[in-house]
Amino acid sequence: MPTTNVLLVTIGDADGLSEECLEAIRTLRGGESVDRPATVTVANEQQLSDVFNERTYALLRVIRDEDPESIRETARVVGRDVKNVHEELTTLEALGIIRFDDDGRSKRPVFPYDDLIISPFAHDGGDSASATP
Repeated sequence: MPTTNVLLVTIGDADGLSEECLEAIRTLRGGESVDRPATVTVANEQQLSDVFNERTYALLRVIRDEDPESIRETARVVGRDVKNVHEELTTLEALGIIRFDDDGRSKRPVFPYDDLIISPFAHDGGDSASATP
């Protein structure tokens, strides 16, 4: 059975991101597989919706499916301004969701995972309040 490299995105305390998760991300970036998913933790629901929106999903799909050679080509494929695409891709890189491979003078965006799972409740201790019908 082939190993699947998965990126798990959660909501929680970014300071609580363990060294083990950071090491998994470094391992995956190096091209090796790990037995556990790499994890990116965003601070809150607002940051999650700011980072993962229709525009960024379109960028990730293009990077995964079309393997564009540069930021400029990525922008062309999605029909958007290069500056805006560059800003969003830089944010995704800073969060560890994509990486850039230098290709001459161009930066080629790479989504090094087979799958992306967003689990907003992964670090949630659970809400003790009960729902009322």
